[in-house]
Amino acid sequence: MTESDIIDALCAMADAQQRQVLMRFFKTGRGEYGEGDDFLGIRVPTTRQISKAAARDLPLTEVPTLLTHRYHEVRLCGLLILTYRMKPLCRARLHHDAAAIAERDAIVSLYLDYADWANNWDLVDVSAPWIIGQWLMLPSAIADKEGVMDALADNPVLWRQRIAMVSTSQPTRQGRPEYALRYAERLLFHPHDLMHKAVGWMLREVGSRCDLSLLRDFLTRYAATMPRTTLRYAIEHLSEPERQHWMAQRKAGA
Repeated sequence: MTESDIIDALCAMADAQQRQVLMRFFKTGRGEYGEGDDFLGIRVPTTRQISKAAARDLPLTEVPTLLTHRYHEVRLCGLLILTYRMKPLCRARLHHDAAAIAERDAIVSLYLDYADWANNWDLVDVSAPWIIGQWLMLPSAIADKEGVMDALADNPVLWRQRIAMVSTSQPTRQGRPEYALRYAERLLFHPHDLMHKAVGWMLREVGSRCDLSLLRDFLTRYAATMPRTTLRYAIEHLSEPERQHWMAQRKAGA
């Protein structure tokens, strides 16, 4: 299956009614965060099936054609292919394998080169944890991982900033919450609601998967001033009395 075969297969499944639903859901109207994005109207499980079938044999050199395509679902397919290519390279027996390290780095480099085309929250969330997040936890010939993450977080493009934040979910799940805490602090006062949600989500993961005291320490410092949406996401899994306590701190600091 070539990139042209993939595009033809996806275009053949276009659904005009579902297209309108998706374009409303992903805020593609004038002035909205997804302005100008175009959809075929294909449900995600279908795109996943095509991606998984293509992932094994499609050369990485053909993936950019998918990543830069006008249709959202084609870009999604390209990103999913990268995640499916990445997954087997992260098996324990390949952590220190030179060929696996080189291929993981190649996937990460390709992903970063075309990150601006992952231009909606679903495209980021389906790819960043499994590409950048996994890579952060494994050996790499790219020495300055913190520099890569800082460059994403400091980039003016919203989607690169969300990649930096959402990528921290994998380290957190593996008991390494320092990435999430570092970039939550760095991006805490971002102006966009999509980042408020991402930061709160990653803080919630720190409390749920690592150490609740780390979340509480962060809230002690910032609950009074952080965006309300971020706080609500961060405390979602706490008890009702504790949620009320932190929301009261926010109201007092408003």
